[in-house]
Amino acid sequence: MRDPYAVLGVRRTAGQDEIKAAWRSVAKAIHPDHNQDDPTAAERFAEAGKAYELLRDPKLRSRYDYARREAELRRMEAMKAKMRPEPEEQPVGAETAEEAASQIFGAEPRARTARPAPKPAAAKAPERPAASPEPKPEPAVELKPDAVAKTEPPLMQRAAAPAAELVAAIVRRIRGRAAKTADKVPDLAVDLSVSIQDLIDRQRLSLELPDGEVVKVQIPPGAVDGQTIRLAEQGYRVTGMTRGDVVVTLRVDQSGPFRTNGLDLLTTLPVDLQSAVLGCEHTISTPIGEATVVVPAWSGSDKVIRMEGFGLPGAYGAHGDLLVELRLVLRDTPDDKVTDLMKSLRDGLYL
Repeated sequence: MRDPYAVLGVRRTAGQDEIKAAWRSVAKAIHPDHNQDDPTAAERFAEAGKAYELLRDPKLRSRYDYARREAELRRMEAMKAKMRPEPEEQPVGAETAEEAASQIFGAEPRARTARPAPKPAAAKAPERPAASPEPKPEPAVELKPDAVAKTEPPLMQRAAAPAAELVAAIVRRIRGRAAKTADKVPDLAVDLSVSIQDLIDRQRLSLELPDGEVVKVQIPPGAVDGQTIRLAEQGYRVTGMTRGDVVVTLRVDQSGPFRTNGLDLLTTLPVDLQSAVLGCEHTISTPIGEATVVVPAWSGSDKVIRMEGFGLPGAYGAHGDLLVELRLVLRDTPDDKVTDLMKSLRDGLYL
């Protein structure tokens, strides 16, 4: 596989939204169903999918970027080392790319190709009669300096794997994890806009995919904004590969009188000056029924009143809370009494 950034056509500093948009555009352009005359369409589609799977995961992407930078630095050091005269050229480890891939996936490096030279059979002392004089030294046991160098080459003398070899090693690691199963088409990530009432009623909603197919999405108990729902094997179809999944991200509409924060609901209650100073009770409508808000005396603007149990229903009978934020407002027309009172407080005069 080529450089995943080049496959998706994005910069190395691209954000997740840009990467997701690029994957959708590339997948739509090179999908095998839309390019039946192209024999390499399935291969290019799978390559783009693997690139997206690598870049969408922040941990894998960070490890890949780090390994690539390290590989480039070590390659430059190796080139500088070659320019310096050396008495003897040291062998280059053939497993460098595999070791770099092992570091990316957090696995132990594979055994290096270069192994210690096996000891000759003469290294084992032959059986001698008991009356034999002092045994002769065993020359085969002594290791020559060049043999030691082959056994474990110094770290600074190992050449780094080129970027192409590094990416190929990563692909082999990914394929090795699913060697017993058929290759799977990359997941299709989509967003689904829902209302607060949809979450409360746990609606079963219809969602149209980019290829025109319509799937049903059942909202689970306790669903919140940003939650993902996986629809197994309802994504793209590619001949010879296991059908991919659809990963649906719920996006709750926040434009109404109520907003969400997890299972909690947030709303704003306007109160006049008299109610804020003396306190009052207000009956408001919530998505789960009417509720009475008790405003304490001398409540300032932006004071938050928490009403337990009036939020969104969660799993296993749990409920979120309703957070009411007070907003102090004045009457539409000026009130002479209030005006005089404010003037007397400002000027120090009492009526």
